[in-house]
Amino acid sequence: MKLNEIIKNIVEDNGCELYDIGITEEGDNKFFRVYITKPGGVTLSDCTAINNLLSPVFDIEEPLKDKYFLEISSPGIERKLTKKEHFEKSIGENVKVTTNEGKKLKGQLKSFDGEVAEIGKEKVSFDDIKKAKTFVDWNTYSFKDK
Repeated sequence: MKLNEIIKNIVEDNGCELYDIGITEEGDNKFFRVYITKPGGVTLSDCTAINNLLSPVFDIEEPLKDKYFLEISSPGIERKLTKKEHFEKSIGENVKVTTNEGKKLKGQLKSFDGEVAEIGKEKVSFDDIKKAKTFVDWNTYSFKDK
């Protein structure tokens, strides 16, 4: 079984969904990050439980050859959209998109059919998207409803 499948199974066995896996470097440190989601939000207990189950697995199946830090977290309220599934689950949310040609789109993700995203009044092919993320319009956000 591949390491990604093992991670996904552990995450799902703990009532969460695997959102993404990322490897980043910050200064001299490397981070292996596992992003999880769950209806109603991810708790610290969720992250701790998954971390405690993944750590021994990573002692045997190392995700990186060098020294690294393991982090388990929510992708956050403003999160990167890198997969088609991310777009499908973000319909109705505000998004910022930069195309491969450098065009910037910003607005509500009205639809995504697996290939084309409709953002506001414009449409863009998934393959033409260089980077994308959700965003919160803090001017209209209401904390009392959350």
